[in-house]
Amino acid sequence: MGAEQRKVTIIPAGTLTADKMPECDLGITAHSFDYIGKKTRYIPKLGWLGYHPSLLPRHRGRSSIEWAIRMNEPITGGTVFWLNAGIDRGDIAYQDWCWIPPDYYLEPSNSAVKLWRDELCPMGLKLFETALKDVLNGVIKRKPQDRRFSTFEPNTNVKDIYRPDLLMIDYETR
Repeated sequence: MGAEQRKVTIIPAGTLTADKMPECDLGITAHSFDYIGKKTRYIPKLGWLGYHPSLLPRHRGRSSIEWAIRMNEPITGGTVFWLNAGIDRGDIAYQDWCWIPPDYYLEPSNSAVKLWRDELCPMGLKLFETALKDVLNGVIKRKPQDRRFSTFEPNTNVKDIYRPDLLMIDYETR
């Protein structure tokens, strides 16, 4: 709504191509499953900021919230980062964290929805607000992700997920 009031171009998910992308200073995407191609990434003068609901470089990929819960992690968070050619691999601009309540481990998929709604979505809005204020003031923050801590998990909505390193986790008893 705020973007529409300010006449900011909004391009629906799944429809963005370089020929539809207007010239602008900054592109923004949040918790999106669309890949922003090279030609499109280079149109905004400053680049693209994206929001990913994890503490990147942990839990890159589509089901980041659910995997943090399934792996019994006590904290998770959100990251505003600079898009590049890799999936969820760009430099970090801003991060924040939150606790994962212990009872969330009982129902990972339902709890992921709650965690997104109650914590991670509002967190992303606050992080973007900070990032945009800084960008407007000429402050550009970029910190490379530390590869030593990176993970990439598969989409939990895909049948027959295979993660041999997780075979020892018993989800039914948690």
